[in-house]
Amino acid sequence: MKNIEEKLIKIISKGECTPKITSLAKKTKEPGTTIQYNIKRMEREGKILAYKAVMNQKKINRGFCTYVLMSISSEEYGNPEKIARELEKFEEIENIAIVTGDWELVIKVWTKDSEEYYGFLRTVLSRKGITKIKSLTTLKTIKSEFISF
Repeated sequence: MKNIEEKLIKIISKGECTPKITSLAKKTKEPGTTIQYNIKRMEREGKILAYKAVMNQKKINRGFCTYVLMSISSEEYGNPEKIARELEKFEEIENIAIVTGDWELVIKVWTKDSEEYYGFLRTVLSRKGITKIKSLTTLKTIKSEFISF
């Protein structure tokens, strides 16, 4: 059989999964129709944005996790969303947050290893508008995406 694992990983890790109605029905002790009705309502109301698989990053060759604290230039300071929107297109970036304190942005980056992160840092993060970065390398993940390891 054809191996399409890489294609599937890209798709389902970004929100192309569906809930398992029978599993939810067993856990809640409610009929499947009730589960489906409530899920559809929550989707319409915008309470549910996406369904996605939580991947074991090491097993899909993305085991190097770095949190990056970023300062932005005074010209960009009034609109940090502009830089955040430019960064969101990179698949290595899992999370982008505009924060308070000494830094303006915090991003979570997954790469294969430190060398790939270094390349990402040089090409993506060393752009106009970003004045300072601090990388925090993850040693071990205990909980991510509501899943304990």
